[in-house]
Amino acid sequence: MSRTSRLRKVLAGGAAVALLAACGSDDGNNSDPADEPQAEEQDAEDTEDAEEEPEALPDLTEVTIGYVSAVDQMGAAVALDIGFYDELNLDVNLAQPFPTGVDALNALDAGDVDFVQVGTPSIGAVLQGMDLVYLGNYSGSSSQLGIDETMAMVATEESEIDPDDLSTLAGKRIGVSIGSINHLYALGVLEDAGLGPDDVELVNTPPPDMGVAMETDGLDAAVVWDPWPITIREDVDGVFEVSRGGGHIAYIGYIVSTREYVENNPEVVEAVLTARAAADHWMRENPEEAADVTVRWIPGTEIEVAEEAMQYNIIQLDPRFSACNYLALDTMMQVFADMEVVDGTYDVNDHFMPGPILSVMEEYPELFDDLPEIPEEAQITPDYTFARGEAQSACPEG
Repeated sequence: MSRTSRLRKVLAGGAAVALLAACGSDDGNNSDPADEPQAEEQDAEDTEDAEEEPEALPDLTEVTIGYVSAVDQMGAAVALDIGFYDELNLDVNLAQPFPTGVDALNALDAGDVDFVQVGTPSIGAVLQGMDLVYLGNYSGSSSQLGIDETMAMVATEESEIDPDDLSTLAGKRIGVSIGSINHLYALGVLEDAGLGPDDVELVNTPPPDMGVAMETDGLDAAVVWDPWPITIREDVDGVFEVSRGGGHIAYIGYIVSTREYVENNPEVVEAVLTARAAADHWMRENPEEAADVTVRWIPGTEIEVAEEAMQYNIIQLDPRFSACNYLALDTMMQVFADMEVVDGTYDVNDHFMPGPILSVMEEYPELFDDLPEIPEEAQITPDYTFARGEAQSACPEG
């Protein structure tokens, strides 16, 4: 569903309460004549107050944000539900959830949304000429390179895949979304098992179709982001978890916009990033309540699934930027280029804009004080220039 900012609704509710109070009256049976002069004096004050000009509503800036139906993208919805956008005078509308990051980027390119949350599809978009800028993380880590707790592989019993011996993946049909983060996770799992993409059959499968494909013997296994691996495991008989997280990849999940929008709306950008940081902090402290939000925004998700998925999600809720985030994007882009999934690479320095999130980190340190400390060598300034060798030395593998 699409929702707008709740500030005006809250004020309207307050007005309704005031109206109900004004309509209430005493039945006269318990009145005390001694109180009448006081009552008249209060009535005069109320009349005087009523003649005063009502306080003007703050001017709200309209913003539209796009997201994909994934648990790790729920920060956009939480910020709306809890009211963090309202507090920063933003009138935010969430677009209908996009099936993939590619669809979200198409909407951004068309001007239908102002910000989107996206990971690997941004690489192809930039290479095709879209002038994107990376503003902060919706999921990932600024304190280490490898993190992937929101990713999992599930398999059917008939596949005979052994979680304790991943060499048994050889020859299996594995569902992935080609070019997306789950594709990268699959490659990372295979590499750590001593296998390559040619040792298995990678089947391009949309996440909503993976469960059916496994149930009808179209796939032996599937790799995908939450809530899908949990949902498939719960809904399809005999499906079990093969791998969860493990630091196989550097997770890339960014809040992005177009350079033109960011340069024309610097205050809005910083306000959005502040609201999102507040939402992430709230989710880390309130995972069960965050799961309640999730089931409202990802249709068909059971509360038990959302609660389990949120426990993994909060591990990766780190909106900060460091050298590790530049390194993550550069690393994943090189993997795709080597596989010829994308045609070429680009200089990540040309598309990171760290100034706004660094300002939020400085102004609101309490929103980040529960997160792991960023290694000193990985800390950056607004004019930071990424150098791969230095970043690799600065960022733990995870």
